[in-house]
Formats: sequence, structure tokens, C-alpha cells
Amino acid sequence: MFSYTVFLRWWQIRGARWLAVISCLLAVSYEVRAQEVLPMVELKVGHHVVKAELASTHEQHERGLMQRPSLPDNTGMLFVFDRPQAVCFWMKNTWIPLTAAFMLDDGTVSQLAHMSPNSEQAHCSRIPVRYVLEVNQGWFEIRRLGPGVRFEGGPFQGSHQ
Repeated sequence: MFSYTVFLRWWQIRGARWLAVISCLLAVSYEVRAQEVLPMVELKVGHHVVKAELASTHEQHERGLMQRPSLPDNTGMLFVFDRPQAVCFWMKNTWIPLTAAFMLDDGTVSQLAHMSPNSEQAHCSRIPVRYVLEVNQGWFEIRRLGPGVRFEGGPFQGSHQ
């Protein structure tokens, strides 16, 4: 004998499983899109090297290094702006402590900002800058580098006299 109640329970369980599978697939698809592969550039200061992802669009600027569990040593993200401007950075949904190096057109670091994970505190440039390099917090201190150092490579090629 056919029972509608049994059939409906069976369908609810099956339907819930399919809904869960579809939800997981959509979430994975979103994460793959969100973690797009960005072009890399090699930046040098003295004998130190940073391999940085280039974030040059508004969407890439907004995403930044959000939701990454770690950042390998000597890597970072270089935010590129169309023109020098005052910029502010925050760490909402960013899980790793970072230092932001605000940089002029020629690759000179104008200031550093140490940023705490998951903070909504704004860290703003004091003067208009064209680039911001984010690296693991402590990268500059370990190498005894600070404001005034000038990076070479990447977008700074040919900018030194």
C-alpha cells in the first residue's frame, strides 16, 4: 500500500540532502571566484625581495587579503591606484596581522601602519600615495627597514635616476 506520509518524509530527507549539496557547491564556486589568481610582481629593497600579488581594480582592492588563513614569508599584496591619492585601509574579515607600507610613485615608503586582524580601525595615508604594499606584520622591523626606503621592480622599473 502506498503511503503519502512515508513518501513525503522520504522526499523531505532527499530534498534536504540535495539542497545541502547544491549549497556547498555554490559556496565552493563563490570561494574559487573570490580567490582569483592575481598577477605577481617581484619587488626589491636592498637585498630583500617581496613577491606581491597586484591588486589594481576596485574589486581587487576591496577583497585584498581577506579570509586568508596565512601569508607566506616574503610575500604580500601591492595595491595600485590610478593616481596619487589619500587612501585608507582596514582589516575587516582579514585574519592575519599585516603592515601596510604607503608608497609614492617612485616606490619610496612614506609611512607604515601596523594593522590588527578583524579590526575596522581605519589606517589612512598622511599624504597622497600611488601604492600600498601589505606584508606580514614584522617584515619591515626584522629587516630594519622603515619610511624612506625605496623599492625597485614591478611598477617602479625605470622610475629611479
